[in-house]
Amino acid sequence: MIRCLISLGLLLMPLFAMAATPGIPALTLTTNADGGQSYTVTLQILALMTVLTLLPAALMMMTSFTRIIIVLSILRQAMGVQSTPSNQVLIGLSLFLTFFIMHPVFDMAYQNGIKPYMDGQMEMMPAAENASQPFKDFMLAQTRETDIELFAGIAGHSTLESAQDVPFSLLLPAFVTSELKTAFQIGFLIFIPFLIIDLVVASVLMAMGMMMLSPMLISLPFKLMLFVLIDGWALLMGTLASSFYL
Repeated sequence: MIRCLISLGLLLMPLFAMAATPGIPALTLTTNADGGQSYTVTLQILALMTVLTLLPAALMMMTSFTRIIIVLSILRQAMGVQSTPSNQVLIGLSLFLTFFIMHPVFDMAYQNGIKPYMDGQMEMMPAAENASQPFKDFMLAQTRETDIELFAGIAGHSTLESAQDVPFSLLLPAFVTSELKTAFQIGFLIFIPFLIIDLVVASVLMAMGMMMLSPMLISLPFKLMLFVLIDGWALLMGTLASSFYL
């Protein structure tokens, strides 16, 4: 189910259009020319509506979204601004940057699986396999081998000869684990300069005997000025985007 998640979601629109035909029995099976069987459109829509509930989780866990939103949240915490930018702004920024990073993957999935299916040149399951392959390649490129080996050992998969033999059920948790680790590594590097500013300001205030004054209040303008002077937003967005295709 996870393997076909994104590709099936992209197929919703043409299937809804096909479902407008009235009077189709819900349990009718159609025999294809090659001897295989396919369900009626009504059952396909039911299955796709069920899959649709998993699409938000797939967007977060099978794309670059997780790394981006964690890094942006750590940046906000490091700067000491509790609600600026707001959660809505961070999520929107993460979504649009995710679409930018994942555009080659989406385009390849459409060309290899979605378009042939919509043109009637391919059955649903082969199309779903072809559409899911770009996502698998993207996830494999971002996943550490140690994480794959960890979950392979837990699941008892000891015969993985190549990366393409890794099943989605194993790749997905390994990919999420790798993304979390990478996001916290980037967040650590972002946190250091702001932490140094806090330490310097706190030391100066203590030396001046102004211990009752909050160091966070004084250091905030300096951290904002530093971030603006180095063009921090452009630098951070460019670094995040390029980190997926190094």
